Amino acid sequence: MAFKILVVDDELTLLNTVRAYLEQEGYVVQTAADGRSALHIFRNFQPDLVVLDIMLPEIDGLEVLRQLRQSSDVYVIILTAKADEADKVIGLGLGADDYVTKPFSPRELVARIKASLRRLGGGSAKKELVSTSLRLDEEARLAWKNGQPLDLTPIEFDLLHTLMRHHGRALSREQLIEQVWGYDYYGDDRVVDVHIGRLRKKVEDDATNPTLIVTAWGAGYRFEDEMA
Repeated sequence: MAFKILVVDDELTLLNTVRAYLEQEGYVVQTAADGRSALHIFRNFQPDLVVLDIMLPEIDGLEVLRQLRQSSDVYVIILTAKADEADKVIGLGLGADDYVTKPFSPRELVARIKASLRRLGGGSAKKELVSTSLRLDEEARLAWKNGQPLDLTPIEFDLLHTLMRHHGRALSREQLIEQVWGYDYYGDDRVVDVHIGRLRKKVEDDATNPTLIVTAWGAGYRFEDEMA
């Protein structure tokens, strides 16, 4: 079954161009030119991935993202203008999985989408990872802490899975980007810090004093909970 993608942008030329490129790759695509329409289409279309511009009429992209995250962990790539660093950081903080900076080439965006969907559909030889506090089911992409389910976004799950697989080893931002976002990722490596911060709020007893995902100063991040 083909992946379904919702593209949201008020620049109609860009919207139609991206749609044409994605349909050429075999994806099922719906588009929206404003935030209100995007939320309506999302509910009926139930896409596997959303490309979401921040600057939208009716309801802005950040509010659309906020509402999506109230009920869905769909993979979201936000589109931000090059100068809008604050929007990028806020968007990641609200739960966006990735971002692309305008202007961009449609081929560049399609390559990022293909890499993201490849990871979402991929499997692992080891189906389950278990530590003292956490359990991850790689096949079902589910996680639990002390038996209670965790509500993780796709990127948060992949980050946690990668850190647990490399238990006790410090992974740099570059290594995490390569393993979680893909070797063809381009962008600010601080995206890792934002997602680690959000992940800690979900898995740590005290996110301000983490004991599971610790910072290895000058080296990156390390998972320290004892593996079963």
